[in-house]
Amino acid sequence: MDRGTNRLASRSMAFVLAGGRGSRLKQLTDTRAKPAVYFGGKTRIVDFALSNALNSGIRKMAIATQYKAHSLIRHCQRGWSFFRAERNEYLDILPASQRVAEDKWYLGTADAVTQNIDIVDSYGVDFIVILAGDHVYKMDYELMLREHVESGADVTVGCLTVPRAEASAFGVMAVDDKLRITSFLEKPKDPPGMPGDETRTLASMGIYVFNWPFLRELLLDDSDTAGSAHDFGGDIIPHIVRHGHAQAHRFTESCVRHAPDAEAYWRDVGTVDAYWQANIDLTDFSPELDLWDRNWPIWTYSESVPPAKFIHDEADRRGSAVSSMVAGGCIVSGTEVRNSLLFTQVHTNSYSHLNHSVLLPFVNVGRHARLTKAVIDAGVRIPERLVIGEDPDEDRKFFEVSAGGVTLVTQPMIDAWSAAQ
Repeated sequence: MDRGTNRLASRSMAFVLAGGRGSRLKQLTDTRAKPAVYFGGKTRIVDFALSNALNSGIRKMAIATQYKAHSLIRHCQRGWSFFRAERNEYLDILPASQRVAEDKWYLGTADAVTQNIDIVDSYGVDFIVILAGDHVYKMDYELMLREHVESGADVTVGCLTVPRAEASAFGVMAVDDKLRITSFLEKPKDPPGMPGDETRTLASMGIYVFNWPFLRELLLDDSDTAGSAHDFGGDIIPHIVRHGHAQAHRFTESCVRHAPDAEAYWRDVGTVDAYWQANIDLTDFSPELDLWDRNWPIWTYSESVPPAKFIHDEADRRGSAVSSMVAGGCIVSGTEVRNSLLFTQVHTNSYSHLNHSVLLPFVNVGRHARLTKAVIDAGVRIPERLVIGEDPDEDRKFFEVSAGGVTLVTQPMIDAWSAAQ
């Protein structure tokens, strides 16, 4: 891949907004922000935005954190510390540290950038790519940067094509036949259609490209504007639509596919059901998200752990995994694992059964336990003979059962269950 100075990415920085809790993930975000939630067996959600930037050729990055940031900061320090300042590479972690005023945390997505203008200035970049840190996808930002420059836009907005009936959950845009944005609406009841296809709508991905000098001035003006929420989707983008040139960029033009005819893969794993489904999808014979692509790898913190181990070979006590993903450090001891994803250092014990379940790191499953359609939080110890996922009414007494029937289990829930026995 060409890393030369002719690439626009070499003149750009990525600013990742990673401060959100992600409350729809329920107890999975009780101790960590949504971008720090585990995904795919060994990565975190934030790794996708960071890996896309790195693979695109961007070597200057900043991550704005706010809600329960320790897990996210520790992950970035351990897994993303390979940037070298002497090579003009940087990754700055920017907690909401009241740098501007003692009573002022990040007030909105745009304010997170405004409060760090001096840091962005120090990078000496021409372009800034604003990224949400809580989505799963592969995208070459260099292609979006090129389109931004060629169109002469003040802002270019990454967008998905979604069914119009489902678009009310997004920030959406109306465009003309040249994809110039004519209106930008946050979660409208009646989303606009697309030119030539009234059944589809363009929805914002929360990815924006700006010329830095232009955005810098706009942010300073917005910070002094009474009534502004200091938000990109709510204030900055609509202002540019009204007074400047806002351009839409289709994700299909820059997504990284594992095959020429593959669908463009993007997931908001912001609910327990969506999170479970996206992880379980990885156990398919040919998953839509290719984590094995060496040309566009997803970088992360790689622990030093031994290979996965499967032990015991008796009729009802056989360590086995079928249509599953099992990370390093796991010990599958006399357990039948089917259509499940086991993160690093999961240990399962004899006579237990796992089916369509996602087990986060350091989970321990006791003997004779049965888990079906479950998400087990990191570090949980499943007691012997506990059955989860077979009786939703019984599960609801102590655990979180989603609208789609996925049972979420955390250690405090297990402690409450154990105290009631």
